[in-house]
Amino acid sequence: MKSICYLFSIVTFLGSSLAYASGDAMNGKQLYSARCMACHSIDENLAGPAHRGVIGRKAGSVSGFDSSPALNKSKVIWNEKTIDQWLTNPEKFIPGQNMGVSISDAKEREDLIAYLKTQTKR
Repeated sequence: MKSICYLFSIVTFLGSSLAYASGDAMNGKQLYSARCMACHSIDENLAGPAHRGVIGRKAGSVSGFDSSPALNKSKVIWNEKTIDQWLTNPEKFIPGQNMGVSISDAKEREDLIAYLKTQTKR
């Protein structure tokens, strides 16, 4: 019985992770250009922080960018799940933050996350 529960846990975990792994990074790059670049850049802080290396980074910790107190106080580490929650509804996820844009389409969020995963630290 223990082995069945263990196997079920692994399958459940992998299934939830695969949703993000299946995103289309090329489409995500186009979406990033169209939806994000008014405020963000991969390598430069603009109205929003730079996104290179965002996966695994603590929210509010970009050097040279003045994040909101809400982001600075949060204990959020950016990963596929937290970025999805953020993009779905930033204010609900971290009340008091400053981003006024959300992305309601789950496939677009999945593709954006797939693209951001390709933008690792240099």
